[in-house]
Amino acid sequence: MKRHSLLIASLCTAALLFGASPYMDLVEESDKACGECKWEEALRAIDSAIEWEPDNPGNILLLSNKGMIQYNLGLDSLAVATLTEAHKKAPKSVTILSNRARVLTACGRDREAIADYETIMGLDSVNSEARFHHGLLSLRHRDYNSAKADFDWLLANKPDTPESNIAQATMLCALGQYAEAIPYYNHILDEIKEPEYYGARAYCHLMTGELQEASDDIAAALEKSPADGELYLYRAALNKMRYRPDDSRKDALRAIELGIEPSRAQQFLK
Repeated sequence: MKRHSLLIASLCTAALLFGASPYMDLVEESDKACGECKWEEALRAIDSAIEWEPDNPGNILLLSNKGMIQYNLGLDSLAVATLTEAHKKAPKSVTILSNRARVLTACGRDREAIADYETIMGLDSVNSEARFHHGLLSLRHRDYNSAKADFDWLLANKPDTPESNIAQATMLCALGQYAEAIPYYNHILDEIKEPEYYGARAYCHLMTGELQEASDDIAAALEKSPADGELYLYRAALNKMRYRPDDSRKDALRAIELGIEPSRAQQFLK
């Protein structure tokens, strides 16, 4: 969870000015529990703080934190409800809207998340994070014009950032321009050596027939994420292209074991 250090800092500053209180003790207790990923303890402390001083203006941001703690506990519907309550109290808070959009996306409520990101962009036209996620969600729903507008803005205003490179690579892949996407994945992997990006670049290499490069990327990704079924599916495709049907079948079966839909692996089982 993204911890709201500005919230804690501002409340702690108030405590220094006006003296410590049970309310601040509970806020600090919640913050400490969040830092240790003790979500249930953090939730109890926040609830106690709000109950102790129900009219404290700091409760709006505590509600935002509470929503994200509920999200980390798997209480997605409650998290949305809490963040909606916070939004009603502070309709211009970008932090609250960002948190709600994140939870809505995780719940599969993309259209509502898109609306929240659009509200954020209306409040803060240079908010690159909102534009990035708005673009990715638009692309998921094949709204290519909206996605391109967001990604072009990132390229013009935030060039050479991971977000801009991810945006361009994702867009190019969606358009089937795999060779053009590879340089962007190269830049991403210079900074972020995560298996998902090795896997994405491996897929591009497969689609452009660069089998050794694909093999290297799949191996690097599997080293970091050995239980990722998608990677085994890619290796099944690689082995089929290398005329190794037995190895391809073995990888396809492993991909299914790890949760890949059998219909996607069927072509490698023949």
